[in-house]
Amino acid sequence: MASNSDSIYNVMFYITHHPTEIQFTQPEYTNVVRMGVPDHIKVANPEIYFPDNKLLVNRFQDDFVAKNGNLLDFFFDYTEKKVPNYHEVWVSSAHLPAKHLYFLELSFE
Repeated sequence: MASNSDSIYNVMFYITHHPTEIQFTQPEYTNVVRMGVPDHIKVANPEIYFPDNKLLVNRFQDDFVAKNGNLLDFFFDYTEKKVPNYHEVWVSSAHLPAKHLYFLELSFE
């Protein structure tokens, strides 16, 4: 599944270390975090994981969620939820060339 790629993980890791470079937006859902990441950062296979003007949606595999709880909790803190009791995480990604951004959205279920 594309969402479990090193590319997505590496972008998420980049965000945790450079949050001031990221455009966080407040979606209408309390369990979602949306981000705009500058597209000048290096991403392996961006045409697969961040397709131009097209949304790619996948669910992280259970072992990815279990293994990367600390990383996911960083993003969960940007939601309006207080207790991290999620079991599934969905990731949506796209490249927005006109805005020079990679779009990344995480939904905690």
